[in-house]
Amino acid sequence: MKKILIFLFLFLLLSGSSYAKQTEIQEREQNKAAYLNLEWWENYKDDILIEHLKNLYANNYDLKNAELKIYETQKLVKLEFANELPQISFDGSISRDFRSSVLKYGSMSIPSFAQNNFQLPLSASYEIDIWGKNRLKTKREEQKLEMVKQLERATYISLTSAFASDYFNLIKTDEFLKIQDEIIKTQEDILSKIKYKHENGLCSVNEVLAEEKYLSLLKEEKSNLENKKEILINALKAYLSENNADIKRPDFSDVYIISNMPEKLNSKVIENRPDYLQSEAGIKMAGFDVRIARKEFLPSFVIFGQIGLNAYSFSDLFKTSTQLANAGIAPIFDIFSGGRKVAFLKLKKYKYDEAVNNYQKTTLEGIKEVNSALSELNSAKKNMKEANNRLLLEDKTFSLLRDKKEIGSASALEVLYGYEAELAAKKENVSNSINYLISTISLYKATGGENLLKTENQNL
Repeated sequence: MKKILIFLFLFLLLSGSSYAKQTEIQEREQNKAAYLNLEWWENYKDDILIEHLKNLYANNYDLKNAELKIYETQKLVKLEFANELPQISFDGSISRDFRSSVLKYGSMSIPSFAQNNFQLPLSASYEIDIWGKNRLKTKREEQKLEMVKQLERATYISLTSAFASDYFNLIKTDEFLKIQDEIIKTQEDILSKIKYKHENGLCSVNEVLAEEKYLSLLKEEKSNLENKKEILINALKAYLSENNADIKRPDFSDVYIISNMPEKLNSKVIENRPDYLQSEAGIKMAGFDVRIARKEFLPSFVIFGQIGLNAYSFSDLFKTSTQLANAGIAPIFDIFSGGRKVAFLKLKKYKYDEAVNNYQKTTLEGIKEVNSALSELNSAKKNMKEANNRLLLEDKTFSLLRDKKEIGSASALEVLYGYEAELAAKKENVSNSINYLISTISLYKATGGENLLKTENQNL
C-alpha cells in the first residue's frame, strides 16, 4: 500500500509538471500568434502576403532569438524565486586521518593513530523573508520578463511591417519596370520619327540629340529599377531566412487599396505600443529596486540545521549513536558597511527618476510618431487621389489625340508624346497608391500593432 501511494504521488507530481509545461507552450504560441496579428494583415486581401508572413513567423532568426530571450528571462525569474524557498544540500565527506606524532591536551597525551571519518549530513537553510525583500526581488525579475515580452512583440511588429513595406515596394518596382519598358519603346518610336524629320530638314540636330539623351536617361532609370528589384528580393529572402525562397507576389492590378483608414486618433492609442508598456514595466522594476535597497538596512534571519550520520568506522555508520542533528537561527546585520547601503539606495532612487523620465519621453515620442504617421497617411491619401485624377485627364488627352489623328488634325508624333505622358501619369499613380499602402503600415507600426480597422478603433 505504501509503495502504491508513493507511486501515485510521483505520477501526480510528474503529470502536474508536464501539464504546466504544456500550458506554458500553448500560452507562448498564443502570444506569438497575437504578435503576428494576421487579423490586421488580412485587411490587405493578399493571400500571398499572409503566406509569406507565416513563413517569416516560422523561420526568421530575429524572432527565434527574441523567443530565446523570453525563455532566458523566465529562468532568471525562477532563479530569483528559488531564493524564497528553503535550500537543502548534501555535504557528505569520507576521509582517513593519519597522526604521526603525539598530541598533547594538557596532561593528557594521545599517541600516533589512524582513523576513518564518515560524515553524511543533509544541510538545510532558509532565510525568513520577514520584510518581503526576496519577494520583491522576484517581482522585479517578473517586470524584467514583461519588458522582454514587449521587446519580442516590438520585434514582431517591426519585422512584419518592414517585410510588408518591402513586399509592396517590390510590387511597385515590378509595375514600374513594365511601364518603363513601354516608355522606352515609345521613346524609341519618337526618336525614329525625329530622325526622319531631321533627315528631311524639318527639325534641327538639337532636337535629335535631346531625344537621344532622354532615351539614354530612360534606359539608365530602368537599370536602376532592376537593381532595386534585386535588392528588394534579397531583403525579403533575408527576412524569411531562405536564400532560395520564391518571392511570389501579385500584379499591381490585383493589389487591394484599403479605403477606410481612420483620419484621426486619440492619444490613448500609444498605450498599446511596446515601448510604452516597456517603460511602464521599467518604472515598476525601478520602484522594486528602491524598496529592496531600503530593506537592505534591516537585519535578516536565517534558519539553519543539519541531520545525518557521523561515524569513525563503516560498521558503526548506521547505529543510533552516530546520528547527527543540529539547528539554529542566525541573525545577520551589518553594523558598518562604509556607506555602501546608503550609496546603493541613492543609486536606485536615481535609476527610478531616470525610469520616470524615460516614461515621459516615450509618451511624447509615441504621440509624435503616431501624429507623423497619421499625417503621412492623410497626405498619401490625398496624393493618391490627385494622381488618379491626373491619370484620368491624361487618358482623356491621349484619347482625344488619337481621335484627332483619325481626322488628320494631329500627327503620329503628337500621339506618341501623348502616350508617353499617359505612361508617366500611370507611373505616378502606381507610386502614390503603393506609398499610401506603405503609410497604412507605418501607422500600424506607430500605434504598436493596433488593428485600426476594427469598429472600436474607428472613432479613436
